[in-house]
Amino acid sequence: MDSPSFYEFKRKTSFFFKEQIKTARLAFTDVTPAEILTEEATDGDSITLDCRILGFISRAAFEVDDYWRIVDVLHKRLWKYDKKRWQCSYKALILLERLLTHGPKSVAEDFQYDKDIIWEMGSLKYVDEKGFNWGLSVRNKSERVLKLLQDESYLKEQRETVRKITTGIKGSGSFCQRSSMDPNSKEYPTFASYGRCNSQYNTSQKQEDDANKGYFIKERIQNLREFSNDYRFMPEISSGITNSCLSSRHGYKEDHPFCEDRQHQIRESLLS
Repeated sequence: MDSPSFYEFKRKTSFFFKEQIKTARLAFTDVTPAEILTEEATDGDSITLDCRILGFISRAAFEVDDYWRIVDVLHKRLWKYDKKRWQCSYKALILLERLLTHGPKSVAEDFQYDKDIIWEMGSLKYVDEKGFNWGLSVRNKSERVLKLLQDESYLKEQRETVRKITTGIKGSGSFCQRSSMDPNSKEYPTFASYGRCNSQYNTSQKQEDDANKGYFIKERIQNLREFSNDYRFMPEISSGITNSCLSSRHGYKEDHPFCEDRQHQIRESLLS
């Protein structure tokens, strides 16, 4: 059995090589930071779906080129659904839900042909070794996404709710203020995240992930920004986390993507 220190070494080594590959792609191909973030957010790795990443992707989707890149990645993840390797498709479903309620209105139209595969995902039956019913989680997510895709009035209602909450948060004044806390400080808060989609964890691995999760997410985003200083829709990395969170019926919290003033007019016109 690997010791904790050896496990950490393997993790950091793997992370290093992945970053080098990503750096090369950004430098020598036409891939965009948002496209890479979408691929990473919906891959089969055990890293959790971080709400900050989802927020960045939903904002980037308002840029036309990135929109089609993001949509293409999601289509591929959904259509590769397999009951033995369902994690990538499930993560894509989570991101699709986010885009439907927070992204451009055209998302609903562009995923109409994916409804059959989303419906099929709802039939997954899987309970992990710790007794967690992932099949139920996938079914609940599948049902909500299908309702958003099929019921135009429900989709409009959900998007309007998002807008009202955003307006209320902005009106309060204090919720969108950024902390002056140093990102390298020990007090730097960890990010809120969705439940992990890879249940093949032992206890020591989970503890290691909890300790390093914030580090890996910050490193990924920071490295992307080094190659995208002129990238209009890649937001600055805040040293703090907004207190504005939405509580869903599934019990997770997510920071609101329209809390910042930058590019607000563009996003609002697209949402109306």
